[in-house]
Amino acid sequence: MDLSNLKPAEGIVKKDRRLGRGQGTGRGGTSTRGHKGQKSRSGYSKKVGFEGGQMPLQRRVPKYGFTNQNRIEYKGINISTLQKLAEKKQLDTITLETLIGAGLVSKKARVKILAKGSLDRKLEVHAHAFSKAAAEAIEAKQGKVVKIN
Repeated sequence: MDLSNLKPAEGIVKKDRRLGRGQGTGRGGTSTRGHKGQKSRSGYSKKVGFEGGQMPLQRRVPKYGFTNQNRIEYKGINISTLQKLAEKKQLDTITLETLIGAGLVSKKARVKILAKGSLDRKLEVHAHAFSKAAAEAIEAKQGKVVKIN
């Protein structure tokens, strides 16, 4: 037995009802589309968000605010996370590659170190940005803060 002689069980597969194949089928004439109107025509497809001519929600809702296209997004990592990572892997230096390897950030992400949590060890931390409190906490343990461009 192989794939070429597999068949579905008897009576499982039903033929689809063929629409628009004459009056003898019981589905001729308008072919269940009703009479006239846009939906009865061939090639009809409703646009996304179309509400039958009523002003669509997307256009009714007021738009306001501003999105800065030059904004730089950072992935925030807390000091407590660095502490756990350093303990787990016995590290003194935490670089971007270390964070990528641990699955905390993606390769393209910019990293900002944040001050939540506490640090028990001296660490050299490489990142794109540091909060003021995080930099102070790292330096308080005689650690080193290295900013990457």
